[in-house]
Amino acid sequence: MGGGNMTEALIHGLLESGTARPEQLIATDISADRRDYLKSRFHVRTSSDNREAVVQAEIVVLAVEPQVLDGVLAEIRSGCSPSHLLVSVAAGYPIARIRRQLPHVDRIVRGMPNTPSSVRAGVTALAWAPALSEADRQVARSLFEPIGVVVTVEERLMDAVTGLSGSGPAFVYVMIEALADGGVKAGLPRATAELLAAQTVGGAARMVIESGEHPARLKDRVASPGGTTIAGLHEIEKGRLRAALIAAVEAATKRSRELGQSE
Repeated sequence: MGGGNMTEALIHGLLESGTARPEQLIATDISADRRDYLKSRFHVRTSSDNREAVVQAEIVVLAVEPQVLDGVLAEIRSGCSPSHLLVSVAAGYPIARIRRQLPHVDRIVRGMPNTPSSVRAGVTALAWAPALSEADRQVARSLFEPIGVVVTVEERLMDAVTGLSGSGPAFVYVMIEALADGGVKAGLPRATAELLAAQTVGGAARMVIESGEHPARLKDRVASPGGTTIAGLHEIEKGRLRAALIAAVEAATKRSRELGQSE
């Protein structure tokens, strides 16, 4: 349900990994242009009728904005049955709220992928409805594993996931932009500075993941006594970058919680 960027990333991942075939997928969207794009690029079926699509489906991915999900759930209510597995990626929209809209559906998964999923480098957190079977959990994982790493959390932590990994790419883009601006200020051409900044961030992230070491230990290995790095780190501490990032995650988490409470 919804043919936006996350649906595009999911379709691409499912097809590229061989998890699904085009004829097994149907995507809905209110935009004819968007439907035509998905159909021409991936050769999947498309529709403007959410209920009709649900009737034909076994697994339903709710990939619309949380502000319109109430309306979509009302639209598909009569087409849903207890046999459907519902997977929602709407930020801040809890499983209990879906259950109120669809009381006859018990098989519900709440997910939070992030935008790097579009290049199959994302991370998705999944939370389960209490009675969800292990088979359904594995199916849900298989939807998102082709587009990145999958972790599972208790649903009460999903707002924090939204604040960190859901909103986090935007915070990292700001850091990349700022690092590139610093390079330009130091005399580098813009394109070179942006490539250096992006690759530096990507490489540092990969080192954290693959080494398993605490970021502080990796930082200390770069910061030699009296050197260039420690001089730069001093300026970062004066600018309160760490405090700003903590506050950004906290604010995004709070907003996710507010979205889940608004009805």
